[in-house]
Amino acid sequence: MARPDRLYRGYVFDLDGTVYLGDALLPTAGATIARLRALGCRTVFLSNNPTHPPEEYAAKLMRLGLPTALDDILVSTQVLVRFLQERMPGARLFVIGEQPLLRALAAAGFEIVAEAARTDAVIASFDRTFAYPKLQVAFDAIRAGARFFATNGDRYCPVPGGGEPDAAAVIAAVEACTGVSCEAIVGKPSRHTSDAILAMLDLPAGECLMTGDRLETDVRMGLDAGMAAAITLTGATTPAMVAVSPIIPTYVVDCLADLLPG
Repeated sequence: MARPDRLYRGYVFDLDGTVYLGDALLPTAGATIARLRALGCRTVFLSNNPTHPPEEYAAKLMRLGLPTALDDILVSTQVLVRFLQERMPGARLFVIGEQPLLRALAAAGFEIVAEAARTDAVIASFDRTFAYPKLQVAFDAIRAGARFFATNGDRYCPVPGGGEPDAAAVIAAVEACTGVSCEAIVGKPSRHTSDAILAMLDLPAGECLMTGDRLETDVRMGLDAGMAAAITLTGATTPAMVAVSPIIPTYVVDCLADLLPG
């Protein structure tokens, strides 16, 4: 689990807790990504956080000194839109989520509804406005036969000084009251996301390295997809957690600079 002794043709980076935390780049992140680009490596970015559209992530990376094309950013919202377009085009959705997700789904031709009786599928997501009335509609809709999907399964979103409860809390609440398991969680570590990111890279999985700060999402997805996977200790994961995890990363790095071959 030493640092890599080779360059990869493609690098996939998680954002929160890996490239930046809050409004600041993490130490060495900017210089490392710039160096990889200078060496001709492809760099793309991936986030499970559906509370910002890809345009906002691109603007933030630009502001932090990492200009990035919009086509090099993938968010769980985009994966969900593609997933639903393939399976339930034009469906009526009750969405427990924030405005960026609702706008993206509406723009993709889905009808956003507020009544259980009109709901074809319930969507659970990161929602800082989650309250009992939303749970009641989800409960009624699923018990009446609506399907149940989610953007991501993260337990919390890292922020400076701690974290915010994420979509896993919403999923758990809906599952607990309905007795129905979420049919598909499309964000990391699902195959829906890994397939989408590899299509963006247009490279064989074995030529790519996934880097993130979470074993259960970032590393697991990379390994399941056939990529190498690095855990960075700049975010949610500690060395003690790595030591006892059944998910074994290819590399463990203290910061992104350690991704560069020595």
